[in-house]
Amino acid sequence: MAESLTEFSEALAESVKQAGASVVRVEGRRRLPGTGIIWSAEGVIVTANHVVKRDESIIVGMADGSTTNATVAGRDPSRDLALLRVDASDLPAATVREGRAKVGNLALALGRPGRNVQATVGIISAVSEGEWRTPAGGEVDHYLQTDVLMYPGFSGGPLLDVAGQVVGLNSSALVRGASVALPAATLSEVAAALLAHGRMRRGYLGVSTQPVRLPEKVREAVGQETGLLIISVEKDSPAEAGGLVLGDTIVSLDGHPVRHHDDLLALLSGDRVGHKVPVGIVRGGESQTVNVTVGER
Repeated sequence: MAESLTEFSEALAESVKQAGASVVRVEGRRRLPGTGIIWSAEGVIVTANHVVKRDESIIVGMADGSTTNATVAGRDPSRDLALLRVDASDLPAATVREGRAKVGNLALALGRPGRNVQATVGIISAVSEGEWRTPAGGEVDHYLQTDVLMYPGFSGGPLLDVAGQVVGLNSSALVRGASVALPAATLSEVAAALLAHGRMRRGYLGVSTQPVRLPEKVREAVGQETGLLIISVEKDSPAEAGGLVLGDTIVSLDGHPVRHHDDLLALLSGDRVGHKVPVGIVRGGESQTVNVTVGER
């Protein structure tokens, strides 16, 4: 038994050593530095947005002790992610695990708030079922909750499996009082979008709404109790062009129910920008559908 534990302990240490080469220090705020992950060998680094308070004079500390300047390639504050670029190549990019981590999997959290890499270990205690929306409104494929102790400066660093593969990115800003990591799938999605556009594209209709309860007859017809009453329509907006008017109640978008503001915001994702989508409405007590081309905010 002791020999097996020793072998396992040495294997964990080796995983930390290998993965630590891809973990960097990010000096982008006044207080304690945060951590980042080398996402590609061509100088792309992903980190937590809240550890990069400024857009200039950002310093990245590498595993070999060297430092280099970094620029912000893009941000997604709604999911607390930022993408940095450094003028370097042939960097040791992190290895990303394919597939989801499971409840009960051992997990390692790495950080580099100083010169040396630091590590802590725990288990994945919960994985959300289906999509999750952050407190800032960002849509996430799922989230990972762990019992890993998040030391100061660990935000932006990787959550690893025991083989040293990245399963997520740790952030202390997403949920108070809990250690939560964004999954690798979300990191890949956001990194690709920021590299392509420099920002996260957001859909836009051009309406102001308020939640309302639907009349009983309408509730039965659409299968939901609430919708969003349109209280104003912006001039020359996608909503106006698509025929939405004051007094319409939105109950669906592109086949998905709209019951609250958050539902509409989540459905106005970047992949719908420029596409004509059906918007289910209640007008004059009757259910109708209008087609609206989603604009970009």
